[in-house]
Amino acid sequence: MKKGEANYKNNLQGTSVRIVSYLSREEVKRLSEGAKKGRNVERDVLLIQLLFQTGLRISEALSLTPAKFGQFEDKPVLDILGKGRKQRLVSCPENLAEKLMTYARKRGLDSQHKFFPFHRIRGWQIIKEAASTAGLEKRVFPHLLKHSDAIERLRQTGNPKALQYHLGHSSISMVLRYFSTLTQEGSLRIQHKVKFK
Repeated sequence: MKKGEANYKNNLQGTSVRIVSYLSREEVKRLSEGAKKGRNVERDVLLIQLLFQTGLRISEALSLTPAKFGQFEDKPVLDILGKGRKQRLVSCPENLAEKLMTYARKRGLDSQHKFFPFHRIRGWQIIKEAASTAGLEKRVFPHLLKHSDAIERLRQTGNPKALQYHLGHSSISMVLRYFSTLTQEGSLRIQHKVKFK
């Protein structure tokens, strides 16, 4: 790689262009498939889906119990005690809520029993092992699924303020980084269509 190209790549990773790393929906699907090789397949796949479809932090996901499920306008929500001990309601897709509650019934979990009764280090291991099995080249870790949820929600809704509340960010600056990522990707796709003869 030439020196100029190396500098350009470094600038893309630096502060001037803040593209957030994330997994596409297809990559998340592959990650879930990669989790189907372990002993606790159903549990591990549910953890990946929960992190991606709700944007919870790993600590928030691991503290989840059936008692934390509620409803807002007949749709499932999670009552989450987040960073800084701030309470928020998080939208949970109906399909995922049904899978989690079915899992709780099959496992005989009471209302206060955790869905994922292990330490965050084990959560990291599950994600890393699934990524390795899936052959994903990106560095995959639990918080990357939070970024992936944020990008997908922003892509579908275009509402950064609602996303800020959903993710539990005290500042909108991180949400604006997600917005900037989508804007830059869109701009590059448009510019790639330009032809010179």
